Amino acid sequence: MFTIVFALALHILAAVVWVGGMFAAYLCLRPAAGFLEGPQRLELWRGFFAKFFPWVWLSVILLLATGYWMLVTTFGGFKGAPLYINLMQLLGLIMAALFFWLFHGPWLKFKRAVDAKDYAAAGGQIGKIAKIIQINLPLGLIVVLIGGTGRFWG
Repeated sequence: MFTIVFALALHILAAVVWVGGMFAAYLCLRPAAGFLEGPQRLELWRGFFAKFFPWVWLSVILLLATGYWMLVTTFGGFKGAPLYINLMQLLGLIMAALFFWLFHGPWLKFKRAVDAKDYAAAGGQIGKIAKIIQINLPLGLIVVLIGGTGRFWG
């Protein structure tokens, strides 16, 4: 019993870190950063994402590991999983794929551009990053709602 509680606790904490970080970035930091001049704003985002993305990587790993472990040990695998578990899994995999794309595409280009002081190129990439977060944040909030309410469906 302790093992499932520990796995679920890690799963919940990982979701809070990832989704909460996107919420803070998109709905709080983004509007506040708008008051800074272009280079300062881009440098701020460079610093923020450099600190946030390692936590997202850890969160994704923990979410996948604990989620699939609980799927096997609690529900006996994919066949025994209720609808809400499969919905969380589907949306979570979409979120992870979007993050991998964000990280290996726009983020690395953004980071290199800011480091090279090529703020025009960085500006284009930060827009792409924002669009991906704009998609991933609602998905994450939906997954949190499903995870919190799913066992009470039907």
